[in-house]
Amino acid sequence: MINEYGPEIQRLFLEMMMQDAQSYVRVQNIFNPENFDRSLQEAAKFIKEHCDKHQTMPERSQLEAVTKVKLAPIPDIRDGHYDWFMEEFEKFTRRQELERAILKSADLLEKGDYNPVEKLIKDAVQISLTKDMGLDYFDDPKARLLAIKSSNGQVSTGWPMLDRLLYGGFNRGELQIFAGGSGSGKSLFMQNLAVNWAMTGMNGVYVTLELSEGLCSMRMDSMMTNTSSKEIFKKIDDVEMKVKLAGKKAGQLRIKYMPAQSNVNDLRAYMKELEIQTGKKADFMCVDYLDLLMPVSAKVSPNDLFVKDKYVSEELRNLAKELDIIFVTASQLNRAAVEEVEFDHSHIAGGLSKINTADNVFGIFTSRAMRERGRYQIQLMKTRSSSGVGMKVDLEFNVETLRITDLGEEAQQGYNAPHASGKDIMKSIKSTADVTPAESNTSPQEEKKVTAEIQSSKLKSLLSQIKTQ
Repeated sequence: MINEYGPEIQRLFLEMMMQDAQSYVRVQNIFNPENFDRSLQEAAKFIKEHCDKHQTMPERSQLEAVTKVKLAPIPDIRDGHYDWFMEEFEKFTRRQELERAILKSADLLEKGDYNPVEKLIKDAVQISLTKDMGLDYFDDPKARLLAIKSSNGQVSTGWPMLDRLLYGGFNRGELQIFAGGSGSGKSLFMQNLAVNWAMTGMNGVYVTLELSEGLCSMRMDSMMTNTSSKEIFKKIDDVEMKVKLAGKKAGQLRIKYMPAQSNVNDLRAYMKELEIQTGKKADFMCVDYLDLLMPVSAKVSPNDLFVKDKYVSEELRNLAKELDIIFVTASQLNRAAVEEVEFDHSHIAGGLSKINTADNVFGIFTSRAMRERGRYQIQLMKTRSSSGVGMKVDLEFNVETLRITDLGEEAQQGYNAPHASGKDIMKSIKSTADVTPAESNTSPQEEKKVTAEIQSSKLKSLLSQIKTQ
C-alpha cells in the first residue's frame, strides 16, 4: 500500500493509461484532473477532454506538444500490473477527494453553513470503481424470483384489503406518502399504522413535527385500549393496565417531537442515538409530515415548494434505504382537491416532485357523512410494486376510539366491491317458468295443457305499482 501519492506515482498512473486505453476507460468515472499535481494537471485535463470529445486516447507526441508534459512508454507491462493500477488509483482518488472536501468543509464551518459538510465528506468517502456487474438474468431464475418474493410486501399494513392491492404490504427502504387535506386524518392513519406494527412486535418511531408527544400518545391510548378518547381520563387506571399488558407483547414504540424546519440529518442522528441507547434497531418510522421538513443537500426557499419537496422526498427515501426500514410520511392536498371525489397528481401540494420520488402514494378521502357512518376511503394514486393504481379501499373508522380497521371484501364500495360473474347476472335476470299440469276436463286422449307462471311478468307488475305510488 502506498502512503504518499507524489508526482512520480501520479505520472506513472498517466503513463499506464496512455499505454492501455482500456485502463482509462475503467477508471474514467472517478478520473478528476484536479486530483493531480499542478505539474500534471494540464496533461490529465487534456487526456480527459480528448477522450470525451474524440473517443480515443491522444498520442504521446500530441500530448507533449499541447501540454509540454512528456509521458514515457512502459515496456513489458502485464495484466497483474494493471490490477495494481486499478487498486491504487481508486485509493489515490478517494484520498485526494477527501482532502479537498475537508478543506472546503473548513470554509463552510467558518461561515456557519453546517448542512452541506456531511454530504461533502460522505461523497468523498464513497468514491469507488464499478465492481458490481449487476444481476445475471439467466444465471438462477428461481433464486432471483424467490429473492423478490421474500423482499416484496414483507410488512402488512394491518388492513388486508389494502395489502391485497399492494401484493402483501409495504417494503423496506421505500417511501410511502399519505396525502390528504387539512383535518382529513393524515396523522390518524400514521398513528394507526404505528399501533398496528407495534402490536405485531415491530420496533418503531413516530416523529411528529406538528402535534405534541402527549396528544399523539393519548390518541394511541384510545386505539390501543379500545377506549373512547373522551373517557381516557375517567378510566385512567383501566387504560394504564391495558397499555402495560399490551406493551408486554408489543415491540418498542417511541413518540418524538421535533420542531418544524428540521431535516433528514436530525432524523438520522435521532435514530442512531436511539439504537445506541436501547440496543434495538427500528423496523419502521412515521414522520408527520413531509411538508414541514427542510432539505439538507441544498439551500432552498421555503416558498419554492416544488424544489424543496423534491430534495426532501429524495433524502427521506435515501434514509429509508440506508436504515432499511418501513418509512411512512404524509403530505397536504391543495385547494383544488377540496371539492373533488377522485384525486390525481395535480391535487398534491407542491407538485409532482414528491410523487415522482415516492414508491406508494395514497389519497385520503372522507366527508362529514362518511365520518358519521364511520368510513374512510383510501385511493391508490401511485404504486411501483403493484398494479393497484386507481383502486379504492373503504376502511372502518371508530369515531370514539379513533381506530381505523379493515371492512372486508363484502363491504367494499366502488372499484373494489366484489363483482358477480356473467353467469350469475344472467341467472338473476333470466325469465324462469314453473310448469304445472293444467286443471281441465279434457279427455286423456287430448294433449295435456300446461300453464306457466312467468317471474318477469311479476317484476313488470311490481315496477308499475311503484311508479303509480
